[in-house]
Amino acid sequence: MTLKRALVTTVMAIVLVGLGQPATAQTPELLTVEFYSPAVDRNMKYNILLPSDYATSTERYPVLYLLHGLTQNYTAWGLANGTPFYAGLYDDLIVVMPDGGNSWYANWAESTGGQTNNWEDHIVVDVVNHVDWNFRTITRREGRAIAGLSMGGYGSITLGLRNPELFISIGSTSGALEHARQVARRMRGEEPPRQPRRQLTQAQRAERERRRQQPNPLIGIDGFSSQVERTPEGTEFVTAEDADAYDPFTLIDQVPQEALPHIYLDCGTEDRLISGARELAGILMERDIPFDYMQMAGRHDADYWIQSIGRIIGVQYEVMQRALGQRPSGRRRASN
Repeated sequence: MTLKRALVTTVMAIVLVGLGQPATAQTPELLTVEFYSPAVDRNMKYNILLPSDYATSTERYPVLYLLHGLTQNYTAWGLANGTPFYAGLYDDLIVVMPDGGNSWYANWAESTGGQTNNWEDHIVVDVVNHVDWNFRTITRREGRAIAGLSMGGYGSITLGLRNPELFISIGSTSGALEHARQVARRMRGEEPPRQPRRQLTQAQRAERERRRQQPNPLIGIDGFSSQVERTPEGTEFVTAEDADAYDPFTLIDQVPQEALPHIYLDCGTEDRLISGARELAGILMERDIPFDYMQMAGRHDADYWIQSIGRIIGVQYEVMQRALGQRPSGRRRASN
């Protein structure tokens, strides 16, 4: 057995020890914010959870950004995955849930149809700046963390490694971490072209297309509410090198270790994406890079994410509090 295989198979311990959490939760305030994003040249929305006493406080707060998965939207974390409850365990935390469409959170190499598809810049420039300008945030690296599920897990790790000066902690739950690497390998002929999982009848294809064109009233973004509208027109990666630039397995060796953010990974043991999480955890072990890893029984579904979001918030909240020189108890910090 190789060292790498041994490390991957032995890194299965739950490391979430000693996270201080208050016994009861207060309901945070959930707001929906609409703003213009130059990076994608359209009006966009994000949901934001504010501490229960935000309106009467003068404090500045750390921020956790949560990215949604493929075919989801900015309402996913707030409505279905338990985020308001877990965020309410901490009375000094802002949680922001932006919208990235079906973009994989990349600045697309080519955009067509008159679109502008700089989705990385939408998150790390437009959303972060809009939040910092309009809410009392801690506007430095120590006060920011980012995480996501599935496509959003890939996005948070990738954006965090591409912009390590912005986030003190980056996290993934059920992340599609191999996305860019698989695209690059197919471009280089190292893997066969991707095949559909099952063949659809003509009637099934027509029904699928009908659903894709149907706007989701929960989203409420003009021209960006159906799956067709939310899927960028153009090409995400034109060359294998384009894909390499968004590959976490490549990026991890390009960031000096002292500049790396804290990394959190988790995945369900019945989720086919766990192989990427285990491989990246093994690489981090081999390079002696500090990180947190967790796996538990679960599939690629909301039942798993409702459990994992509590651990994500707990770990990343603690990392931010320690970086800010605060005791990570989940209770009110002393005013600065």
